[in-house]
Amino acid sequence: MNQVAPNLQALIGDLVGARLIAHAGSLTNLAKYPASTVQILGAEKALFRALKTRGKTPKYGLIFHSSFIGRAGAKNKGRISRFLANKCSIASRIDCFTDNPTNLFGKKMHEQVDDRLNFYETGEAPMKNEDAMMEVLSELKNIEDEAEVPSSEKKKKKKKRKSQAADEDDEENDEPAKENGVSSEKKKKKKRKAEEVEDEDEEVEEAPKKKKKNKDKSLLEADDLNTTVDELVSKKKKKKKSKSENEE
Repeated sequence: MNQVAPNLQALIGDLVGARLIAHAGSLTNLAKYPASTVQILGAEKALFRALKTRGKTPKYGLIFHSSFIGRAGAKNKGRISRFLANKCSIASRIDCFTDNPTNLFGKKMHEQVDDRLNFYETGEAPMKNEDAMMEVLSELKNIEDEAEVPSSEKKKKKKKRKSQAADEDDEENDEPAKENGVSSEKKKKKKRKAEEVEDEDEEVEEAPKKKKKNKDKSLLEADDLNTTVDELVSKKKKKKKSKSENEE
């Protein structure tokens, strides 16, 4: 009952709440019923008999077994049963349609029914329903805020543990190097510097080689062009000589 309908349980008890759900068929059916139907659940025969004979209709059904109606006076039993049925319908709807079920609404409505009983006896004005619901909502917000704070603290603790573990690993790796007189970090820095110097030297050596290759290619191409030009000039001269000889 605490898992299915915690607010209804806190309001009216396990036994009466379970009987109401069983008589309605399910919690969703009970949530769909109006408060007037919840008030008479379990007294259908008496209701239809009263309608046929035109007598007095019943004031309560299964709700009669709750302690509130037993505490009320004879004159106020019908009034308190109507008020209790109203609160039962609200509690069942909250239980049916909320994603995160809590019994805070049921406890607050239980206090409202007690205040209404005191109002019938002493005349003290009870708290309004709006104020009561706003108090419950503020309590829920406070609970959510308190739940969020430890989650953030847990994350911070995890980060601290990870950083401490990383520092311990670094210290363990540095111990053997410190014994020899040089830390592992210094060795790493020296290696990086040496690699950088080697890379710079290689780049400097590769650059002039590429330029030489390019120069050699340009020279070869120029020689080829000069040879072709000389050949063409010699051919033209030969042709001119042959033409002059033939004319003579």
